[in-house]
Amino acid sequence: MSTPIAPSELILNADGSIFHLHLLPEDLADTVILVGDPGRVSAVSSRFGKVEVKKSNREFVTHTGVFEGARLTVTSTGIGTDNIDIVVNELDALANIDLKTRLPKEAHRSLRLVRLGTSGSLQPDIALGSIVSSHVSIGFDGLLNFYARRNEASRLDYEAAFLRHTGWSDLCAKPYFVENSRELIDLFADATVEGMTISAPGFYGPQGRVLRLPLADPQLNEKIERFRVNGKRITNFEMEGSAIAGLAKLLNHEALTICTIIANRAMLNMSVDYQKAVDEMIAIALEKLK
Repeated sequence: MSTPIAPSELILNADGSIFHLHLLPEDLADTVILVGDPGRVSAVSSRFGKVEVKKSNREFVTHTGVFEGARLTVTSTGIGTDNIDIVVNELDALANIDLKTRLPKEAHRSLRLVRLGTSGSLQPDIALGSIVSSHVSIGFDGLLNFYARRNEASRLDYEAAFLRHTGWSDLCAKPYFVENSRELIDLFADATVEGMTISAPGFYGPQGRVLRLPLADPQLNEKIERFRVNGKRITNFEMEGSAIAGLAKLLNHEALTICTIIANRAMLNMSVDYQKAVDEMIAIALEKLK
C-alpha cells in the first residue's frame, strides 16, 4: 500500500479544500479554462447558463458552471510559470488524489487544460487580432527542469537546434520544447494560426524589452525570429503556456495554449483596444469546448 502524502507536502485548508485554489474535488469540471487575469474569469463565466461554484484566494479565482449543457471550470492563474506550478499541481491533486486518505487514486482522471491568453507576435505576418494556437510551447522559465522525466516531455531535437542557433548562455535556464495535445490542436485548427510559443520568465528583459537596463544578448530576439526547425518557426511570446504544457504532459492531461495577438514586436505596433478580439477568442473557445 502507498504511503499517504504528508500534510507538509499536500497542504489542505480547514474545510478540506486544496491550499491555494481553495477548491474541493466536486468543484472541478473535466475541462478547465485557464486565464491569467482574475477579472477575465467573469468574462468567461458570464456566458454560462448557470454558475455553480465561485471561489477565490489571492490571484486564484475559480468559477464552475454549465455552458450549453457542458460543465466547465474557469480559473485565473495570475502571471508567470511559478503560479502555473501551483495551479496545475493542485488541479491534478483534486482530480487524482483522494484528499481524505492522501493517497493517489487508482483510476486516473484526465483533465483538458486550455489557456486563453494575450500575446505578442514575433513574426511580421501574424497580424494584430490573430489567434495563435501553441502547437509547441517553449519554456525559458526553467520550471520543468526541476521535475523527473523532464527530457521525456521535451522535444530534445528542437531543444538542441535552438541552443546551437542562439548560442544560448549557460547563465540562463535550459529551455524546453513541449508538444501540446494533438486532440486540442485539431479542435481549434480551423480558428487559429499554428504557433511555436515562448513562455518568458519576465515581461521586459526576458522578452527583449529595454527600458533602463541593457540586455545580456541584444540580438536574442532577432535570433529567435530567424530560428527554423522541421519547417516550423517561433511565432510569439507569452508567460505561462510552457509550464501548462510540460506539467500536463508529465501528469497525463491534455493541454493547449491559445492567445490573441495584441502586439507585434517585429512591426513595433500594438492594439490599443484589444478587448473585442479577446471576447471573440472566448466565444470561440466555449463553442469548441462544450
